[in-house]
Amino acid sequence: MLIIDAHQDIAYNALEWGRDIRRSVYETRQREERYTGDPESHPTKGAGGIAMSGLPELRRAGFAMVCATIFCEPCSSQHIPACSKQLTQSYRTAEEAYQVGQAQFAYYHELVREPGISLILNQADLKRHLQAWETSSPEDPQRPFGIIPLMEGADPIRTPEEAEQWYAQGLRIIGLAWQGTRYSGGTRAPGPLPQLGRDLLRVMERVGIILDMSHSAEESFWQALESYSGPVMASHSNCRIYTPTDRHLSDEMIRALIERDAVIGMVPGNFFLNGEWRRNHRFPVTLEQVVRHIDHICQLSGDALHVGLGSDIDGGFGRDETPEELDTALDFVKIADVLRQNGYTEADILNIMGGNWQRFLSRALPAS
Repeated sequence: MLIIDAHQDIAYNALEWGRDIRRSVYETRQREERYTGDPESHPTKGAGGIAMSGLPELRRAGFAMVCATIFCEPCSSQHIPACSKQLTQSYRTAEEAYQVGQAQFAYYHELVREPGISLILNQADLKRHLQAWETSSPEDPQRPFGIIPLMEGADPIRTPEEAEQWYAQGLRIIGLAWQGTRYSGGTRAPGPLPQLGRDLLRVMERVGIILDMSHSAEESFWQALESYSGPVMASHSNCRIYTPTDRHLSDEMIRALIERDAVIGMVPGNFFLNGEWRRNHRFPVTLEQVVRHIDHICQLSGDALHVGLGSDIDGGFGRDETPEELDTALDFVKIADVLRQNGYTEADILNIMGGNWQRFLSRALPAS
């Protein structure tokens, strides 16, 4: 089964935590200190606890490609007390964000020198990659694996005009926000879209960069949709009706994205699936909760064409904070099983697991 994942923090995990995606997830786990169950005690707590992802498992599971992020954390983040700069992938200024972002981009360019790994930058690349993937074996250690570069939070772009340089390097998707950025209000940072954000959207539209709406503050969300007429998506956002925070999408936002023929990536993190789940107040969560969010979007759209996966695994959380059925990336096919048990057709399941993102990218990426 073809799986396309719209959000993985591969470079951040490698450069901040030493989690090399080329290793098996089991090797990564062995390298890291045994997890005690207390998130504050984990040696890589910022990476989200117990690792779930490694390229061998991604390939065997059927992940044909992922949107791999360029993400650096602002020093204003709650994860960096008193701006201590304990994390190497953090920043105080636009120049520092630029340097971090460029280092992560360089990591992806290094990664694609590995056999079977390639950047997917246009429709021709996408078609060629999927044809090679379809004729490959899940057991092939060099099975084709594609990377589409996505920037999560636009602060590494020093000026709006510089987006054209990033595009020339291979950046194809930009989310203006994470928390608040110079370009947009964001998660836990409400606010309008500033002029700088409007200027960046104009450059993005001109050069052909996709807009990712995940993490956008509500006011910025609506203003960005109005200002930008190019392709939009939400790489990793769940339904606010079940998880009532500004991190997720209201029904009105979901309907607006559907009207723009967007796809919304579901995140299988417990605290994204159930608004009552907390790290210090844990209770069992299952894949039925993932399907509940998927089904809500399908009910709003009247079809199964606007929802996919945006896992964020090993970025925002790890195995200890995902539904019980998920241990590693190999288990993501179980989402298809639960969809089947809930009456979804095989065609709908194929679309949700990867086909919807394939269709979206085949029109949203540049032709060549």
